[in-house]
Amino acid sequence: MPETIEIQLKKGVLTLCVLALLNRRDSYAYEIASTLSDAIDMGEGTIYPLMRRMQSDGQVETYLVESSAGPSRKYYRLTDAGRRALEAQTAEWRAFVTAVENVMNADAEPAPPVAVTETTAERGAEQ
Repeated sequence: MPETIEIQLKKGVLTLCVLALLNRRDSYAYEIASTLSDAIDMGEGTIYPLMRRMQSDGQVETYLVESSAGPSRKYYRLTDAGRRALEAQTAEWRAFVTAVENVMNADAEPAPPVAVTETTAERGAEQ
């Protein structure tokens, strides 16, 4: 069975969403996964491979924070390359959304009928 458009859309914007979350504040993978799970119903298992890829691409860097309740947590923060990627992907996303909205609304709101008016020549002929 082919994947639904919703699944494809989620996959397409996942990196953008992670970049946007990390632009607000540093975070650890489970927290990012929980936020995205609540917001767009994205599975937790999808985040970890993405975070590794983003780290290898230089978009994020990590640091450890000691935890009193267990092992240290690996936090992620945006790098300059990550901020540039966020800016570029945000612009692409907004342009894409606008284009889709324009296509979807093209038939939804038909253009008003063009009023037929007399030309100057026609008015002159009647006089």
